[in-house]
Amino acid sequence: MADKFLFRTPKGEMYKIKTPDGETRLEIRWNSNFGPNISKTFNSVQEFIDSRCLELCEPLIPKDTGILKESGILCTQIGSGEVKYRTPYARRWYYMPASFSEGSGSGMYTKGRGNYWFERMKQQHKEQILKGAQRIANGG
Repeated sequence: MADKFLFRTPKGEMYKIKTPDGETRLEIRWNSNFGPNISKTFNSVQEFIDSRCLELCEPLIPKDTGILKESGILCTQIGSGEVKYRTPYARRWYYMPASFSEGSGSGMYTKGRGNYWFERMKQQHKEQILKGAQRIANGG
């Protein structure tokens, strides 16, 4: 899979600065590996974040047959920065009030499952995700 985000290394630049004592020349040259290295790191961090979000959302997603959860796995391109749940009812279960009752027979309710699963996951696990992303960014 090609990297989703690609950073390019700028070309070098030459500056001439006139001073009262004459002229000073300054050349800025970028390390040619800077762009590829930062791209690789950024993409690794984004892949971690996307994967971790899907994993941590799983126990919060309303579940009957498991297709809603599977749609997140199938419709999300890991590393794209977008987690997508695509079923005809995904929007309804995410935004609309729902009354889940334990033992209703539908299997949709277990402790913690329900609306706004992504927002609730972020509230619970934001720091954990950020620490993991920082660890990867630092080369660990």
